[in-house]
Formats: sequence, C-alpha cells, structure tokens
Amino acid sequence: MKDRNDSAEPGKAAADKAVGGAKGPDELRRQIQETRGQLGDTVEELAAKADVKGRARARGAELKGKASEAGHAVQGKAAQAGHVVQDKATEAGHVVQGKAVEAGHMVQDKAVQAGHVVQDKATKAGHAVQDNVPRPVRTAVTNAVQAGKRHPRPVLIAGAGAVVAVGLLRRRHNGHH
Repeated sequence: MKDRNDSAEPGKAAADKAVGGAKGPDELRRQIQETRGQLGDTVEELAAKADVKGRARARGAELKGKASEAGHAVQGKAAQAGHVVQDKATEAGHVVQGKAVEAGHMVQDKAVQAGHVVQDKATKAGHAVQDNVPRPVRTAVTNAVQAGKRHPRPVLIAGAGAVVAVGLLRRRHNGHH
C-alpha cells in the first residue's frame, strides 16, 4: 500500500496535504511554499524534457567525445601496426642483406678458384712452350727481352712493325689483296 505522501508525482503530494487541511495560517503558508518549490522543480524537469535542441546538443557532445576516443584508439592501433610493419621490414632487409653478403662471398671464392685454375693452366702452357722451344731461340728471345728492357722505344717500334707485317701477310694469305 502506498502512503498518500509517497505519490509518484511530487506536486500531487503537496496538493494532498493541502486537501487534508492546514492547522493554521503558518502551516498553510509553509505548505504553499513547499508546493511552489516542488512545482518549480517539476516545471524545470518538464522544460528539460521539452528542450529537444539542448538534449540533442548534449547527446551530440557525448557522441563526439566517444567518436574522438574511438579515433584516438584507432590512431594508436594504426601507429602500433605501422611500427610492427617497419620492424618486420627492417628485419627482412637484414636477412636479405645477410644472404647477399653470403652470396657475394661464394661468388668471390668461385672467382678466386677459377683464377687459380687459369693461372695454373697458363703456367703449364708457358712451361710447355718453353720446354719445346729450341735453346738458340730461347736465348735469342731472352736477349731481345733484356734489350727491350734497357731500350724500350726501339723494341716497341719493331714490335709494332712486326704486328703490321703479320696482319698484312694474313690478309694476303686469306685472299684479301
């Protein structure tokens, strides 16, 4: 059961008391003052409910705040994802760089091995030529080389002439007159 003073509407409780009667003019003034206060509160509540623009602004501000928070959260996550991607790219770059260095060393090793093979073959060919050339020719070539070292200009001129002569002989031999 509800008491008469526990009404759902604040203004109605004051009216119920007044109907019940006041015990004097002071009590009546007090009840009127109380009823005016409750009525003012009720009017303010109704005005707030009727202020659609104000409520819309408040809701808009609330939603704007939530959107801003969400935007900051997304921005933070995007920045974090960007850092993760950057770290992964850096790591992948280091892996590729390491593999490139390793491949470069392998190529260098193969080139050195090939150089040694060519050098060995050239040395063997030089020894074979040296062993098969008659002694007087070897002596003449050695003397010519030593003379060339002492007087390089005449040897270069003679060598150039020999190259031209061989070129001409080859052309004639191949049928180009």
